[in-house]
Amino acid sequence: MMQDTITIRGARLHNLKNITLSIPKNKLVVFTGLSGSGKSTLAFDTLCKESQRQYFESAGMVTYQQKPSVERIEGLSPSISIDQHLTNHSPRSTVGTATEVFTYLRVLFARIGIQPCPVCARAVPPSHHLGGVEVWNDDTADDTGEEIATYPCPYCGAGVPELGMANFSFNKPEGACPTCTGLGMVYTANLSLLIDPALSISSGGVIRWSSPEITRHSETLKLAAKHFGFVFEPATPIGEYTQEQRDLLLYGVHSREFHRHYPHVEPPQNVNQGRFEGIVPNLMRRYEERAQDADYRERLEQLMLMQTCPDCQGSRLRSESRGVTIAGSNIIDVSGIPFTTLRTWVEGLPEVVPVEERDIIQPIIEDLSERIRRLIDVGAGYLTMERSSPTLSAGEAQRLKLAALLGSDLTGMMYVLDEPTVGLHQRDTGRLIGVLRQLRDLGNTVLVVEHDLDMIRAADHVIDFGPGAGRHGGQIVAAGTPGEISAFPASSTGGYLSGRVAIPGSRRRPGNGQHLVIRGAREHNLKDVTVGIPLGTLTAVTGVSGSGKSSLMLDVLDRAARQHFNGAAEAPGKHDAIDGWQHLDKIISIDQGSIARSSRSNAATYTDAFSPIRQVFAETPEASRRHLAPGHFSFNAPGGRCERCKGTGTLIVNMHFLPDIEVRCPVCEGRRFKPEVLAVQYRGHDIAAILEMTIEEALAVFVDVPAVAARLSLMSEVGMGYLQLGQPANTLSGGEAQRIKLAKELARRTTGRTLYLLDEPTTGLHPADVANLLALLQRLVDGGNTVVVIEHQVDVIHAADWIIELGPEGGEAGGYVIAEGPGRSDQ
Repeated sequence: MMQDTITIRGARLHNLKNITLSIPKNKLVVFTGLSGSGKSTLAFDTLCKESQRQYFESAGMVTYQQKPSVERIEGLSPSISIDQHLTNHSPRSTVGTATEVFTYLRVLFARIGIQPCPVCARAVPPSHHLGGVEVWNDDTADDTGEEIATYPCPYCGAGVPELGMANFSFNKPEGACPTCTGLGMVYTANLSLLIDPALSISSGGVIRWSSPEITRHSETLKLAAKHFGFVFEPATPIGEYTQEQRDLLLYGVHSREFHRHYPHVEPPQNVNQGRFEGIVPNLMRRYEERAQDADYRERLEQLMLMQTCPDCQGSRLRSESRGVTIAGSNIIDVSGIPFTTLRTWVEGLPEVVPVEERDIIQPIIEDLSERIRRLIDVGAGYLTMERSSPTLSAGEAQRLKLAALLGSDLTGMMYVLDEPTVGLHQRDTGRLIGVLRQLRDLGNTVLVVEHDLDMIRAADHVIDFGPGAGRHGGQIVAAGTPGEISAFPASSTGGYLSGRVAIPGSRRRPGNGQHLVIRGAREHNLKDVTVGIPLGTLTAVTGVSGSGKSSLMLDVLDRAARQHFNGAAEAPGKHDAIDGWQHLDKIISIDQGSIARSSRSNAATYTDAFSPIRQVFAETPEASRRHLAPGHFSFNAPGGRCERCKGTGTLIVNMHFLPDIEVRCPVCEGRRFKPEVLAVQYRGHDIAAILEMTIEEALAVFVDVPAVAARLSLMSEVGMGYLQLGQPANTLSGGEAQRIKLAKELARRTTGRTLYLLDEPTTGLHPADVANLLALLQRLVDGGNTVVVIEHQVDVIHAADWIIELGPEGGEAGGYVIAEGPGRSDQ
């Protein structure tokens, strides 16, 4: 007889306090509670990992995955976990390729696309339309070296290329734009970082030339000018150069820019005759030649600007592929429309294509329409296929994974999701809840780690963790229906569900009378938006998913600010101007990107709290007796670290044809340091024990050390008190990484003229934690700074001094400012 519950006995992993509980199967179950209370530990690190381990063992497969710290789990189902970690950072991946919708479109365009004849330019249908026409190989080859598989144009007889799916892929040579190799973007030199127009070459006008280089290149430039019949004087300020002199310096004698001045003069053949490469070609050549040296290329990228490819205009495809159309649209046009509009276009194709093609496309249209419908159902209908995968938020990436699951008719599964409402407007949450109920109704158990009150109210069963975070959590506070949780007095979640507890609003501030005004923003779906942000306020930018919030604040404002204040290479999104920079001295943008990809970085090192901690240990009498300096207490440098594991605490064992496994270092037993370093203690704790403490526990140890306490206090205030100091940074969620960044920035001295820009800072926070975060943001504004948050959380919007709402819908139907004005005052 099958169990109708999953029973967990004695779960003790991380902060779990020997938990025993039953989870009803075939229900929508929500795990909730304060951040760090143990929800994810039980859901992902215990349930999912044990399910996977048992599955592999039952299939007779060798697995080196350790059993989680739990006595027993009964009634466990095969599990599929959908977390928020972005796994695809490739710039070649897009929403279209990740969802395979673009693959179906490539089939459509290869089968029924109409292309212009390369000779007479008339529209030529695919070869199967021409009935019995012979297809032959051309004698020539394209620029990929492949022989061109052509057929005769019915109007002029010229050879028309037979196009396949590869011709519509920007990841294949047959389809990729040759200039940008299918990336859609190219690097160009940032001239403002290469030359100073006010200076001459002799006085350092070429910023990165050394004295010997100035002498050598000046002589070559004079020889080049002599060769072409004009004068080049290195003592003249660069800003006074003629166009030909400027083009010679910047682009060299073999460039198209300089050749236009002397089209009939052969350029010099060697340096002694005046062969000058040019500042810009020299930079780009060195960048291309060091393709395998990431550090070197990263240094050069600081001297460059990323710009749209001039040949394909960012479309990624070569011109021949862009010329193919279906119903008057090419594949680039179709890739740029949101899924909600794309579905209408796809389903309307049978009415606009020739009758003889309907049988060909019908199976494709049916599958394609179903895939698009699932994407719309999970709240991703505003996305376009051309959107680059690395630009997706964690919530968007998770919803794309969820859409793929909806095509499965599997039953008896356990689906585990990590905050699927992240980034969703409340209006879209209802549709997502419907999707999760679909999975449940198929006979699956749907387990959701969530803080959103609407999702909690929609659950069949709720398990509330707490009562606190970190070592203060790890217990089950309450379990039952949402109504039962609401009535339970000890449940913090129940207080917010019932309305007994609410996040306080604030007295509305009028601001300092100055504004930062964005004019004519047109990036992505923005419709020539002009909007003002009152300085000295907490401003919330909100709107439905895909309405243009991130395009306006991150792609336009943030990039423009980075360029204005820091000379950043990345060009801002399309806009006319931004007024009001003079009222600010800097911008601090805090997104949810990872703070590090290395396991050697952690909260303590990233926020600079570890340096004063090492100093404290180095100043102890025992450290002095052993002649230990602060560097000996670092696991990232030779000296005090365990050299067997190089301070990581673990070793990687190569299993040859099996996956590598990670084992504890046998020398330091996972403690990272040499015995003589671990012999030094501060208040009864060695340095390894400090790294194993939570931020709250470490704060109690270093409460009398201002340099440490100040940083740890800020991390606690942003809701990270439960986090272990030594937890690797590459294991943090997007929300955790963002709050660590916020704590680091708050530790800096503020001038009262800073603009803080935060992208959904409440991600992963329980309502009680949101209240603490809001208090911190209000303190920043009270200090004269300006805080702008992109948010859907209603309590944050309620607490804002000023609200900007975009919409009315997502995608092409969005991009307008539909409302802006003061928030509601509590007084």
